[in-house]
Amino acid sequence: MEKLRYERPVINRILSGLPDKFGARFSMEAKTEIEGHPVSGLLDQYQSPLYVISESSIRDTFRDLSASFVSRYPKVQMAWSYKTNYLDAVCRIYHSMGSWAEVVSWFEFEKAISNGGDPRKIIFNGPHKSESELRQAIELGALIHIDHFDELFLIIKLSGQTTAKAKVAIRLNMDTGIYPQWERFGFNYENGEAWNAINRIMLCQGMELVGLHTHIGTYIMSPSAYGVAAAKLAELAVRTQRKFNHTVKYLDLGGGFATKNTLKGAYLPGTDTCPAFDQYADAITSAILNSEIRPEDLPLLILETGRALIDDAGYLLGRVVANKRMASGRRGMIIDIGINHLFTSFWYDHTILPGIQVTMDSEDTQVVGPLCMNIDVIRQAIRFPLLQPGDPVVIERIGAYNMTQWLQFITYRPNIVLLGTRGETDLIRENENLNTFKAVERVPERLQ
Repeated sequence: MEKLRYERPVINRILSGLPDKFGARFSMEAKTEIEGHPVSGLLDQYQSPLYVISESSIRDTFRDLSASFVSRYPKVQMAWSYKTNYLDAVCRIYHSMGSWAEVVSWFEFEKAISNGGDPRKIIFNGPHKSESELRQAIELGALIHIDHFDELFLIIKLSGQTTAKAKVAIRLNMDTGIYPQWERFGFNYENGEAWNAINRIMLCQGMELVGLHTHIGTYIMSPSAYGVAAAKLAELAVRTQRKFNHTVKYLDLGGGFATKNTLKGAYLPGTDTCPAFDQYADAITSAILNSEIRPEDLPLLILETGRALIDDAGYLLGRVVANKRMASGRRGMIIDIGINHLFTSFWYDHTILPGIQVTMDSEDTQVVGPLCMNIDVIRQAIRFPLLQPGDPVVIERIGAYNMTQWLQFITYRPNIVLLGTRGETDLIRENENLNTFKAVERVPERLQ
């Protein structure tokens, strides 16, 4: 039996949370394995830090979200949000389950094509699409979501230069009762911009209006806001049918569903406040079914959910570098995971767990990364047990955005491992090294 490590007694001023009427008793469960794979073993094999993605979690969450909507509406289509996580292995899992691709750049468009995506099932979003990119998208039959009038006029121009008919939708922004209102993207519903754009598209012989799209924000905690958005899209679809005798084929409600991560400053943890998929599905499908759209004209419902589909599937594993006592008296724990690896630490209080069994003793701790930057703080304050240098730590729910918004800054970007559904561990992205950068850098002859 292993001898317990000595931990000296300390008196702490509580900074990381408020005690309740029973005091401030605290306990933390260790995360020693992920789907049967020991955390220490993964770090030994693939180095630290290490991203880990669970294929089982991806597939289970996708099925849960799909079931919530399919049970309430007859025509539903998922479109995987590439910007959320565009690792080829991840994207191919979603495509294998029937998901289309939603992209916001030509880079992502090319990624989707390389992953075997049908161009006719690629939704081309985003505020910046070059003339060349739009021309290719039109010729390939992609679904182009128009963001502003300059883009609309450019497509009208291109429609006279290509034999293919541009399949387009417009993106809308609107008041759904939440703050802040996203007004940067798309045409406004309330001031008539969106209806103006629809009329211009309908009068252009080279374009076909196939859909209406909105993305009301990110980490939306109020499902009712989606109901408002769906009702307004449905109203525009009905007006288009009445004026032009034209049926809009799909309504795209975008993404933005919340996850169980806890936003900074939130009073309650995200595990307690995150709405269920059923709540989002109820709000959206009820608004469409209760609209004046005729039953025989019900549009396809498209969802571009990203964050809520993959956040739970991602883990970031690392090791403790050192412990130190701050001038304030608080303990500081340095780990080899920095904000360059965990970009979402700027807005989430991520769950951090010890990767080995620990005692009940803990104290207020600031968890910081290895970067020589004062902003490299993973958690400003958290009750945490004492770990020694080399001990493993696990950060949960990091699957969304951290592998696309990560930075090569001060340290190399690490390995990424996919845990298969049958116990496999596959390296799906290798860590960087000096040769990674030498391959694309060029030194002028005068500096040789």
